[in-house]
Amino acid sequence: MYINAPAENITVYPEWPRPSRDLLQSLAAYPPALIGDVRKRMDMMSADIRCLTPGTRLAGSVLPIQVWEGDNLAIHRGLDEAKPGDVLVISGNGATNRSVFGGILAEICLHKGVTGVIIDGAVRDIEEMNDMGLAVFARGTVPAGPSKNGPGYVGKPVACGNVVCNPGDVVIGDADGIVVIPQAELIETLQALPGQEDSERSIRTRIKEAVAS
Repeated sequence: MYINAPAENITVYPEWPRPSRDLLQSLAAYPPALIGDVRKRMDMMSADIRCLTPGTRLAGSVLPIQVWEGDNLAIHRGLDEAKPGDVLVISGNGATNRSVFGGILAEICLHKGVTGVIIDGAVRDIEEMNDMGLAVFARGTVPAGPSKNGPGYVGKPVACGNVVCNPGDVVIGDADGIVVIPQAELIETLQALPGQEDSERSIRTRIKEAVAS
């Protein structure tokens, strides 16, 4: 860790498989709304989890972290396990009275190749993070900082924005919000997307033709 704090009460679960970079990039080419449509409009996070860094998109493999409310020791420990292409998906139990993520952790994320952060809780230093270009989704902002006492979990499934997120699942996010794709359903989801895209393109074409006639 980049901080000097005991972390014996942070439980780190065994390593898990992550999706291939090619599969992840192929899914990232589609917006969450279209992905949600092919997934029967399920597995989309609550609208309360919103993008706080305008103009950024998020796509990556879930690295789930459970923190104690208002405490971010597990996030610091979790970043030791992060790999390029990961997205931190952090359950803070929806608490927004204290931030659990800010500019220093964002710097570590960029250094580790983490592509974004989703927090069911609050953040701070949002202007600084916006300048960094890191995609940050959360319930809100608050200047009050966190404690660093734990306990917490890294690599254990978490509930974030009313969706259960498992390690190695894929998350795609933009200004509309976030969709979660279970790792076991990545390929079938990708295979269904071109058909949905063609269907919507056909509708738009018929609209334009009707207006022109």
